[in-house]
Amino acid sequence: MTTATQLYGLLAQYDEPEALRAAASQAYAHGYRRMEAYSPFPVESLATALGHPRSRLPILTLVGGVLGGVSGYGMLYYASVISYPMNVGGRPLHSWPSFIPITFELTILGAALFTVFGMLALSGLPMPYHALFNVPEFKRASRDQFFLCIQSIDPQFDINQTAAFLKECRALAVHEVPR
Repeated sequence: MTTATQLYGLLAQYDEPEALRAAASQAYAHGYRRMEAYSPFPVESLATALGHPRSRLPILTLVGGVLGGVSGYGMLYYASVISYPMNVGGRPLHSWPSFIPITFELTILGAALFTVFGMLALSGLPMPYHALFNVPEFKRASRDQFFLCIQSIDPQFDINQTAAFLKECRALAVHEVPR
């Protein structure tokens, strides 16, 4: 057994998504907050069982869309009215209907860029290395196994009690994850 300071956490292995969801719910109810689940496919209501808050990504997308639209409209206004005013056929310099297509396109572009870069920033990607890669069984997380990792930085974490708790949650195996 290694000490908690040398560990990233404890990794519990399951063979069914329902067992993983039940273990995550029990761990959250038991007071664990620094935990993550890994599965080969999305498991319904697993994020809720882990206690994850709602994503901030929709707000970032909205901000990106608004900034894109405002900057597109402002760019067109500046070019048509301030920088290079040109009266064509007696139309007003600020002819907003002609600004709509470019404004719409820049709204979509701003929203898309904020979504992509916000998703990368919020999820911590790119992450070429993770401590879980040190556990050989974790390779099966992308094929047919389900894992719940309780991190050692969790206030409730005690290596012996947490390992016993994960075994009570019907884990097939409990692995120590070195840093």
